[in-house]
Amino acid sequence: MTSPDTFFDALETRDPQLREQALLAALPAQIAHAQANTRAYAEILAGVAASSIDSRAALARLPVIRKSELLARQQAQRAEDPFGGFAAIGWTGLLRASGARRVFQSPGTIYEPEADGEGPDYWRVARALHAAGMRAGDLLHNGFSYHLTPAGAMMEGGAHALGLTVFPGGVGNTELQLQAMVELRPQGFVGTPSFLKILLDKAAESAADVGSLRKALFSGEAFTPSLRDWFAARGVQGFQCYATADLGLIAYETAAREGLVLAEGVIVEIVRPGTGEPLPDGEVGELVVTTLTPGYPLIRFGTGDLSAFMPGSCPTGRSNRRIRGWLGRADQSAKVRGMFVHAGQVAEALRRFPGLGRARLVVEGEMAQDRMCLKVELAGAAPEGLAEGLAQAMREITKLRCEVLLLPAGSLPNDGKVIEDARSYQ
Repeated sequence: MTSPDTFFDALETRDPQLREQALLAALPAQIAHAQANTRAYAEILAGVAASSIDSRAALARLPVIRKSELLARQQAQRAEDPFGGFAAIGWTGLLRASGARRVFQSPGTIYEPEADGEGPDYWRVARALHAAGMRAGDLLHNGFSYHLTPAGAMMEGGAHALGLTVFPGGVGNTELQLQAMVELRPQGFVGTPSFLKILLDKAAESAADVGSLRKALFSGEAFTPSLRDWFAARGVQGFQCYATADLGLIAYETAAREGLVLAEGVIVEIVRPGTGEPLPDGEVGELVVTTLTPGYPLIRFGTGDLSAFMPGSCPTGRSNRRIRGWLGRADQSAKVRGMFVHAGQVAEALRRFPGLGRARLVVEGEMAQDRMCLKVELAGAAPEGLAEGLAQAMREITKLRCEVLLLPAGSLPNDGKVIEDARSYQ
């Protein structure tokens, strides 16, 4: 039985069909806004009728924008637009629309804007903090960095929207942070699990009393079941959320501990790595996200992370879809005989032969004796010449020889891996 304060708001329990209708109703306007107010999408989506992008099938016809393209555009336009034409906001010194409250820098170097006038919870993380047990009046020890990257400010904005008081601890300065934890007695922590573990270990060594800390929200690192149990044994209930500097909150864990519930206000797809092709539910693929925020309208932005949709809805009563969490990286490649082979090249070869299932390019052999074998699943009998055609396609695309092995459906693991480097490097 759920308590009255189980949910952050009524959006979490609305009818899934109404949620989908609302998302798709907002999509054409977001496409039109991006085309009219950002140089990048004016070019990328040139000729696209925004009014026609009113379904997931229509959305899937648009190109996936990956971080490498965003970075390349930013680098090419540094002097005139550090956002590479993707932001609809900036500051007047750039001779463009104003509206940016902050600018952050992520490794790459990639710059991200935070919009002014869209409320304190610009990154939508308040509901993740709420699901982790944080409540108005709590003191939150924020262990994310406030320097350059947005993580610290991202969590603080959500905390303020939820009515929390925040101690901006940041990273490092372990002794001072532990002293603050002992003297201020926070109820909650947000940061990486490894940093909180360091603090709790040090507290145990010095017999420092940090017993006020009972709940934590983690991100930025893997939060394994064994680590969850480690914290629970010390009185801290830890939860995880999946967020990025570009997109904000994408999904969050609940008390059910069954996957991560998607955030409200984002459209999430799972696509075959190296393509923009949506996969059936349960198949592992790359997370692609479309945001509905006007300041930084990212359309079909490829995260480079692997996950899969889960069946059913969360036992807590939240009705949005769930993902399995982070399952690895989708931007796979291998260097074979001095040339890079990418997942996108494998996908290009497969596109020439409709009806194929999962595929995996296995690279084997000793140094300088590389061999490539493309393993492909088939639901039925193989058409004549399919293996030879695939081998020829791979040679045309990669400029390398490749064997082809046709397999029955279900032979390959459902792990999203397209390229497997099985070579010996000893």
